[in-house]
Amino acid sequence: KDSFQWRIRNLTYPVESYLISAETDSNQVVIRTTNKKYFKKLTIPDMDRHSLKVEQDAISFTHANRTLVVSYAKPQFIVEAELKLKRERANMKTSQDGDVDCKQQ
Repeated sequence: KDSFQWRIRNLTYPVESYLISAETDSNQVVIRTTNKKYFKKLTIPDMDRHSLKVEQDAISFTHANRTLVVSYAKPQFIVEAELKLKRERANMKTSQDGDVDCKQQ
């Protein structure tokens, strides 16, 4: 995956009414409508964990079938960290499936 993604269902407002912005002081993505009927703050734990700030340029969204899909492009640092973790998990030795010696009393 190259982006964080949220799907918000049952939003019947037209696509022109959505305002999606990045609040750098609280490090959150904010979704609101122009008619002030919907408001939501989304946090990205991976960004907080690595002390990275949310940027407006990385946000994109689409609206179809009463579902708003908000995407935030992952920074290169997080993509590299995920690849590193994936390689570490692949190199770990795991026990084979099948009969496992379970001692019961």
